[in-house]
Amino acid sequence: MMRLIIGIGLTALLAGCSWIFGEDGLFPDNADRYQTAPELAPIDVPAHLSTDAIQPDYPVPAVAASAQLATQFETPRPTPLTANNQADAVRIQSLVGERWALVSVAPGQLWPQVRGFLTTSGIGVAAVDAEAGLIDTQWVKLEDRELAVRFRFRVDTGVQRNTAELHVLQQTRGVEDASWPGESDDRDLEKKMLEDVAQYLANSAESAPISMMADRAMSDSGRITLEDTETTTRIRLELPFDRAWASVVKGTEAADFAIDDRDRSQGILYVTFVGPQEEDDSGWFDWLWGGEDDHPLAGHRYQIRLDNSDQGVVLITLLGPEGEPIERREQQALLTILRGNIT
Repeated sequence: MMRLIIGIGLTALLAGCSWIFGEDGLFPDNADRYQTAPELAPIDVPAHLSTDAIQPDYPVPAVAASAQLATQFETPRPTPLTANNQADAVRIQSLVGERWALVSVAPGQLWPQVRGFLTTSGIGVAAVDAEAGLIDTQWVKLEDRELAVRFRFRVDTGVQRNTAELHVLQQTRGVEDASWPGESDDRDLEKKMLEDVAQYLANSAESAPISMMADRAMSDSGRITLEDTETTTRIRLELPFDRAWASVVKGTEAADFAIDDRDRSQGILYVTFVGPQEEDDSGWFDWLWGGEDDHPLAGHRYQIRLDNSDQGVVLITLLGPEGEPIERREQQALLTILRGNIT
């Protein structure tokens, strides 16, 4: 009897919901009502009353002024993650008597690898400076050397993002322990040490640990950026001019350009864009230009100009064959691929 009474009561309650809340029940679907609701006229407030209390619930913020929006805007291609010519994990490079190893890992990963090499080789560490990226070894006596020697390893940020450079400085022990020289006392020994550590790095590249201390001290963002100004797109390269010139020449040849002439004193390369030479290289051009078989800029001539702006910073711009400005879209497209090949 009790169960019957409870069942009858629940039935009456549910039926009452329709009577109290209407046919839609307690939780009606208001989506259609919202979409078809008419827009009400603004509240007419008499002139002698204040309207401060009447504010919109969701105000629309004002659009900030932008110099870029005042002109035609072209979306640049995303920056390549790696350069086309950086397939090798470790490569030794040289320029005007300077030699270094280019490693395709962040500086924070290269640092513990160098420490691992010294431990494996039985060479003691005398001093470290993570902020400056320096590791100094103790004096060691080599089998074929009469005098003891020591080495300084310098880990530096690479040109491209998530790359690092390793420089080696060698000193031979004299009568008095002098400070570190400006260049190695024995360039052949410096070269041999750099080759040995480069081989070790290449063999252990896949299992590279990370030094949090070195990672915080040394940036992994690289020393090259593509930046836009109100009038042009350009590459900002944080290298001395001599090395920047050599790096741009090498990168230009790898970036589907043919160098027709060069004027180093003026910082100008006269080039012709030949376009992708292999089918696999044309993927992003298809995205940008509509998938044509031949790139529309192939055969066009340009000037690549390098200008020293500040100490250690070179600005790279792309101009027409007579030094005239070119369209922003051309600048962005061609400088992007050039940027990915400069090391």
